[in-house]
Amino acid sequence: MRPTRATVLLTAGLVTFFGIPAAAAADTPSTLYVDNSSLLRCSETGPGSEDTPFCTISAATKVVQPGQTVRVLASKPYDEEVTVDRSGEPGKPISIVAGPNTASLARVKGLKVQGASHVVVRGLSSPGGVQVSRSSDVELDRITSSSTTDPASVVIGWDSADVRVSRSYLLSPVRIEGGSRGTVLSRNQIRGGITAAVDAVWGPGTIVTNNTLYLSCDAAVSFRSASTGSGAFNNLIHTSTPRSCINPGPRSGILVGKDSATGTRVDYNLLAGFPADGVVPYKWAEVVHTTSAALQAATGQGAHDILTPTGSDVGPWERSPTVDSGDPTAPGVLPTDYNGYPVTDDPRVPNTGKDGGFIDRGAHESQDEVRGVQLEIAQDWAPVGTTVQVRAVPDNNWPGTLTYRYDFGDGTAPVVTKAGMVEHVYQSPCACTVQVKAITAAGKEAFRQQSIKVTPATPLATAFTAQPYLPSASDPNRLVTPLTVEVDPQSAAAPWPIAQTDVDFGDGARDLSGGLNPVQHAYKQPGTYKVTVTLTDIKGATSTAERTVQVAYTPAGYVAVLPARVLDTRTTGAPVQGGTATPIDVPVHYYSSGPHHTAGASAVVLNVTVTGATEDTHLSVWPSGQPRPVTSNVNVKAGGTSANTVTVPVGADGKISAQLNSGKAALIVDYVGHYQPNTGQRFTPLAPTRVVDTRTAGGALAGGQARTVKVAGVGGIPADATAVALNLTGTGATENAHVIAYVDPTRRPATSNLNLEPGKDKSNQAIVPVGPNGTITLYTNTGSTHLVLDAVGYYAQDGKALFTPAVPQRLADTRSTGKLAPGATTTVTGIPANAIGAALNVTATDTTGPGFLTVYGHGSTRPEASSLNTRPGETVPNHVTTPVADGRVTVWNSYGGGNHVITDLFGYFTQG
Repeated sequence: MRPTRATVLLTAGLVTFFGIPAAAAADTPSTLYVDNSSLLRCSETGPGSEDTPFCTISAATKVVQPGQTVRVLASKPYDEEVTVDRSGEPGKPISIVAGPNTASLARVKGLKVQGASHVVVRGLSSPGGVQVSRSSDVELDRITSSSTTDPASVVIGWDSADVRVSRSYLLSPVRIEGGSRGTVLSRNQIRGGITAAVDAVWGPGTIVTNNTLYLSCDAAVSFRSASTGSGAFNNLIHTSTPRSCINPGPRSGILVGKDSATGTRVDYNLLAGFPADGVVPYKWAEVVHTTSAALQAATGQGAHDILTPTGSDVGPWERSPTVDSGDPTAPGVLPTDYNGYPVTDDPRVPNTGKDGGFIDRGAHESQDEVRGVQLEIAQDWAPVGTTVQVRAVPDNNWPGTLTYRYDFGDGTAPVVTKAGMVEHVYQSPCACTVQVKAITAAGKEAFRQQSIKVTPATPLATAFTAQPYLPSASDPNRLVTPLTVEVDPQSAAAPWPIAQTDVDFGDGARDLSGGLNPVQHAYKQPGTYKVTVTLTDIKGATSTAERTVQVAYTPAGYVAVLPARVLDTRTTGAPVQGGTATPIDVPVHYYSSGPHHTAGASAVVLNVTVTGATEDTHLSVWPSGQPRPVTSNVNVKAGGTSANTVTVPVGADGKISAQLNSGKAALIVDYVGHYQPNTGQRFTPLAPTRVVDTRTAGGALAGGQARTVKVAGVGGIPADATAVALNLTGTGATENAHVIAYVDPTRRPATSNLNLEPGKDKSNQAIVPVGPNGTITLYTNTGSTHLVLDAVGYYAQDGKALFTPAVPQRLADTRSTGKLAPGATTTVTGIPANAIGAALNVTATDTTGPGFLTVYGHGSTRPEASSLNTRPGETVPNHVTTPVADGRVTVWNSYGGGNHVITDLFGYFTQG
């Protein structure tokens, strides 16, 4: 319950305890500073400014004037006993205050106030005790004290008057002696010792109010030796069982001597742990009273005291009898408790204090705890002029006691109220942040904020953007499918929240979702599509917009990896065959567990081998999900083995497809690397340049042997190249064998780059990462062979060009225009005009004599190197990476014999 008189009663009982010093004279600074953290900066002679503070407190107390404050920085202990013997004036006390904040404590060896008046000391810790003598109007606040030389931590004596001790933690008793008058102890924690926790020995008018006292060997409160007119109110007294006590008699909660009973009052105290062996709650004028009723009957005191058998449920918490049960009009009452928290009314507890008051008993005041607050906005997306309801839902203990501060984020003044729900009307559009603070009476806070969208009051109008959705450079291993487009409708004019977003991607796919969020879609193949977006808001309004979207592959850098075998149908028992496409998962990232398709590759580079064909046939490789193209990648004779490098885009499902034209064969696929937007290395194409020829240097490579050769830092390839594109040719092989080109001479992969046959010159292109000192390693498994390496380009951080994959397409086929004669050239067109290089598959067929083809940029000088070797009676393909000029390349036939030449495009390089 909440009687309206409670606050009035509390205020009526307050003592003016914490005075604010009046301003000093204009020519005298209001504050003197003490800071011993740097002896180079401080001075014992002053002036005591912030720039040049005193080094010791004593130096400041010798010169402090009435109305001045000595501000003590509590960074480290002060090795001094502080004596205050200068006086302030009424309304202009001398103040010694620890800083920089109210929680600070400055440690000194001891504290004395002697012969002084109008003095305030706040925030000192004194293990040597505190002594006040011959002094008046002295306030000791937030003092921590003990004493090793006296049973008492604080001694007030020698005819002192009006000394006030508040909110202090005293580890041994307080003694009032020597005729000291009007001492007030309030909101302290005090431990008893061999003497009473508060021991007034000729201390008339001593007031002990709202303290938490711990009884030890004597009493908790003792008024004796003419301490008349004293009082004990609202205290919480705990009993204890000390190990040994000199006093042979029973211990007392409150002891009033016969010579101190006159005018002494006791009420509204709580004695916890009474009765107990050897402990009595009251001893008044030498008479023991075992209950508060007995004390009241004999003396008229203690009518509202409470005795509990245990102290376990007593304190500033729910269901404790101390809560809201004290006397707010008692002398010595303070407006704040031991921690500086205000007197508060717990709404869950009846107000059983005097006249319905709600002050607690003891040093601590029970407080609400606010652990958090939720923020609910009924219309967090609405047009201008809408009444927006904002509700705070706190997580606290006391219902209806919090104060809320609402800030609507639009520049209007915050609203401070007790109401848990407020309304606000926004006058202009904004993306605002609404904030709420839930604040207890003690100033404890919980905070929450939430965004709100205030829109123009216009009709719903759909608008959207459609952009390529690409892997990021910061997270290159995140899966982003090629040809993914992000449709973002957030540019729509939507006065109310969107209930449904309907996106028709124009390829038969559709996405239905709530809200106004971007959606991604992976197209199966490049092309032009009409995208339609229909929005429906929560009020039922609809709006549609459409636009044409061009879907295309994005230029990408090259990422080289350690070669790995991803498919070998000789072990799976599922050969590749005519009429049926074989899906192949292609990894683009390697974890410790192996390769996984988890990155944003747009195209992969493979070495594809076909062996054991049942008839003469060819293999086509293309992106999964797209129609099978007319292009080819590997040609093989019945019973033979043929290999070729393949660069091919990745399908929307992360796969590629492979299919024979006819018959069956085993298929072996080795993964070499991939192209990915926003990562990898750029490519610089070169006219074919010979970098290794074992016929002129080193001799034939023997079976089972490895040879390391230099390919970077030679032939126009810079030393910092990370990978090289080579045309690898084997000639003079003595046995059927295979050749591996790899980066690390200590880690030979179980893959292959070139398959050899005796009496045949065979070639294949390989992209090989560059190893130590610009080298790669070559290996053949059996027999011996000569090897010729022609560089056709390199990859480096500062390379020229990025790769754009293309849907496999046929650029030229001389079977429809006439065979390419020996020594003749043909021009191949259809490559984008801005390309500086291209990834082609070039096939020679119907050859009349052994020879070779050279592919190079149109209009440039023909290099003295080959791109593929031709053989009569065989169809020979090879992956060719070549420079391009004006969208064209030239194919030259050597003088060996006539050939038909078929040229297929798989991608191209552009500067960027």
